[in-house]
Amino acid sequence: MPFILKKFKATKGEKIQNFLQNEVGLSISQSQKLLAKGRIFNENGSKLQNGEFLKCEYINVALFEGHTRGLKPIFNTSDFAIFDKPSGIMVHPISRNTEYTLLDEIRYHFGEKANLAHRIDLETSGLVLVTKNKLADMTLKVMFENKEYVKKYILLAKGNISKEITINDPIMRDGGMIGVKMKTDEKGKPSTTIIKPLKYDINTNQTIVEATTLTGRQHQIRVHLDSIGHTIVGDPIYGVDEIIADKYLNKELSKEDRMKHIGHDRLMLHALYLEFEYNDITYKFFSKQDFI
Repeated sequence: MPFILKKFKATKGEKIQNFLQNEVGLSISQSQKLLAKGRIFNENGSKLQNGEFLKCEYINVALFEGHTRGLKPIFNTSDFAIFDKPSGIMVHPISRNTEYTLLDEIRYHFGEKANLAHRIDLETSGLVLVTKNKLADMTLKVMFENKEYVKKYILLAKGNISKEITINDPIMRDGGMIGVKMKTDEKGKPSTTIIKPLKYDINTNQTIVEATTLTGRQHQIRVHLDSIGHTIVGDPIYGVDEIIADKYLNKELSKEDRMKHIGHDRLMLHALYLEFEYNDITYKFFSKQDFI
């Protein structure tokens, strides 16, 4: 389990932030973050608030402690590392009950200060950049915000894509039954994806495609491919009935039903290539995974 519950005898009358810093050993920012996320509570399970003076006998702190399942970085420096994430692994926990994510490996290998510079979806495999200290985290996250990188994906799309296409359709939340679903809409945020067909298989009616993102919207490649009638093979949200998508998101879809209704046991989308400049050095990374 990534979150470990630790119990501390409280000092009544002491301000919660002071107690967390002096007795638990947390920094000011760590204390504020845990309080804001509701991960500090008394013996009755009531969440403690920022600025509160302790009245309880004990306080419980839910701390993230990473563990490993053997996944190691493919590249490592003093400031950052690169992981080649398999499909099916979340990059970040969504609750205290999340058993394992890429963040487990990151914290296991590099400690509490290490973090994700960006995220990819659960079923998307491939390259993920990790920062190892506060300065690198700030620098590389700004790099992603300013789109000062080259990021290429390889995917398997339904149908025959015969020429290179630049998709410039804005993206916004769909607003329907599926809360995480996005859509193309002129009211959305500017979004650009360049798709380049690599190989078409007439027997399966599927095309291997290289996709380059010039913006970083949620589900961008998936939404853009679906919007032009070439949904990514194995996508459990786009191009399928919303009842099926809802069952998938609620983990109610068996493997047999997934193959029947979605056609593949994973989303066929892979973060293949990442290029960026850091401290006047240009880095270029290729995923080592076999995708197709």
